[in-house]
Amino acid sequence: MVSDKYRIYGAEMSPYSVKIRSYFRYKSIPHQWLQRMQHDEDFKKYARLPIIPLVVTPEDEGIQDSTPIIEKLEKIYPDPSIHPEDPTLAFLSALIEEFGDEWGNKLLFHHRWYSETDQVASAHILARDVMPDADADTIGGLAEKIRNRMSGRGAFVGSSAETAPLISSYFDQLLEILEPHLENRLYLFGDRPAFADFGLGLQLYEMALDPTTAAIIRARTPNVLKWVYRMTEPRNDGPFEDWRSLQPTLEPLLRCAGTYFLPWSTANAAALENEEENFSVQLNGDEYAQSPQKYHARSLGVLKERYAAVADNSALEQVLENTGCLAYLQ
Repeated sequence: MVSDKYRIYGAEMSPYSVKIRSYFRYKSIPHQWLQRMQHDEDFKKYARLPIIPLVVTPEDEGIQDSTPIIEKLEKIYPDPSIHPEDPTLAFLSALIEEFGDEWGNKLLFHHRWYSETDQVASAHILARDVMPDADADTIGGLAEKIRNRMSGRGAFVGSSAETAPLISSYFDQLLEILEPHLENRLYLFGDRPAFADFGLGLQLYEMALDPTTAAIIRARTPNVLKWVYRMTEPRNDGPFEDWRSLQPTLEPLLRCAGTYFLPWSTANAAALENEEENFSVQLNGDEYAQSPQKYHARSLGVLKERYAAVADNSALEQVLENTGCLAYLQ
């Protein structure tokens, strides 16, 4: 079937789904948003993997995985670009996009499925997505099944009673870094969204909807709150800034990636290579333990390939060295 619109099969509670919808809106690409669970037959027809989002092109091709979807569409719809012209900034944006997708999702999943309040709220929202016309008893029964399944999957992202205080502290630190950076700019790299905004902004948008994290964001970081809602309907309101103007408040975010995300991702990849069932890594003096995750190792490999393509950039190398990122990318 050939259509004049793209179809996005996703879910409101999926940060990767709303990330893609945000990108489509920014580019003004004609599309149809479809709740995945309400279109199960069509989804299975095009999906290679049971993951969302799934984008079906006007040529009837199915594409999955949010980052490759954006990279494919950016070639078809290059304007306005989400990549700064400066190669240094373009790579830093890609690094933060990866940080958002992988590390940001760890923070989201833990908080969404750790406490009873968040579990109950999230499970009921998901249940209504699956059965929007069901009665309260049916929704309640399905929500309980969803809660039991999802709350038992914390180990996959390293969420446990032992790591809970650490993950909460990582979330607090991230907000403290972002709040001043967003005080006088609309997006992470200036007055238009970059690749980084789509990766990190929509993870935090989801956290701005969940009970525990929403309360923290709303109480402490009004600039972050405005940014994440802005990212649901992003606009091109001006140019990207240069590194000189971004450095004072963006450098701490990169240092956060070099302190937590990249050491964790590197240890995860090593554990998979060594066929270890669990691994632990020192993150800023604290031991963090979990079972390894295959996808994250692949995405780290892609990030390293991206860096290798621009590794002769001395300005970029200096920034990465100063923020503790370089050693993990070489």
